[in-house]
Amino acid sequence: MNSTMQKQFHDLAAKDKQVQYEAYQNILKGTEQEVDWAYDVWDQLKEDLAHFDPHHRSRAAQFLANLAISDPENRMLRDFPELWKVTKDEKFVTARHSLQAIWKVGLAGSEQKEIVITHLVDRFRNCDNEKNYTLIRSDIIQGLRNLYDVLEDEAIKQIAMKLIETVEDKKYYKKYKHIWK
Repeated sequence: MNSTMQKQFHDLAAKDKQVQYEAYQNILKGTEQEVDWAYDVWDQLKEDLAHFDPHHRSRAAQFLANLAISDPENRMLRDFPELWKVTKDEKFVTARHSLQAIWKVGLAGSEQKEIVITHLVDRFRNCDNEKNYTLIRSDIIQGLRNLYDVLEDEAIKQIAMKLIETVEDKKYYKKYKHIWK
């Protein structure tokens, strides 16, 4: 890992919240493309998925989701359940940020794509007893849209449309459908 990226990870622990936020943004941006240093931080990020601080959990989940494209050993196939757990975090904002990022795991390969889609579909179908389930469903539909936009896989669109068709509330049906316009 180069010294610039090392500094970004170091700055996540800075006392100044603005420095922390800039480091967070820089790491997200730096992991949008494949990197050769993913395993330098992988184990620590995986550990941070269970950190007592919800900010650590959220950042770790988002960074790992981004780093899935930089995972030639396919560790994500083994580690996905721990990452997925954060999408159901006790802190809703942590859960939501994790859920909004999880689609990126699907960019790492066909097995990863299948795992992500399977989990998103199951969550969409079974989250109606969760608090804020309409937001969760919206994030799932948006995640599928994001995955579709990058991969241009028509099957993803069909899956999303089938999920939307199950929504009985017209307000949310229209909202979810609008994501695909």
